[in-house]
Amino acid sequence: MKKSAIFLATAPLSLAACSSETASTDAVGGSSNAAAPITAEEVTAAQTAWGEGIVTIGKAFSEEEDFRAAADEHIKKFYAYGDGATVLFKPTLAAEKQFRGTFDGAMSYFVGTEGSEDKGFAIKPWTAVRWENEGTIVDSDSAMAMGNYFFTDTDGNETKVEYSFGYVRGDDGELKINLHHSSVPFGG
Repeated sequence: MKKSAIFLATAPLSLAACSSETASTDAVGGSSNAAAPITAEEVTAAQTAWGEGIVTIGKAFSEEEDFRAAADEHIKKFYAYGDGATVLFKPTLAAEKQFRGTFDGAMSYFVGTEGSEDKGFAIKPWTAVRWENEGTIVDSDSAMAMGNYFFTDTDGNETKVEYSFGYVRGDDGELKINLHHSSVPFGG
């Protein structure tokens, strides 16, 4: 019983110390959002925005706009490559070079590279991306989601893809993907 009382008595001091540290970080220009716990709602919003980004890249390609710039922006916005984190990326249609641990590898996958297996997944183009999460696990400073996502082509046909995504909070306070594994269903 005495241990509980001591803990409870020191808890406000610990919280006050954390608040002061956060306040001084904010005063120096850091973002308080960068340390905020990740929520399931943020994961859902990040998924929706990621899908919209894939559609934007394809639309830019179809309209003969700068689709490479759109892909560059997409990767920088959604993946943790620039935040000093390790990114584990296993794209759906990669067999020869299965893993894309670099920004350039992700770019090649999304927009294609002549002479490689990369034909440009994002420039197909897709008109919509729909998510069906099997589940989401949130652990304060990281999150994981697994399920199926469906890519709609210009004829209205959907392609079902299985995915596992891991998220961390980036230096800018936004969720960043540090794990992306996707594949077509077995026998598909």
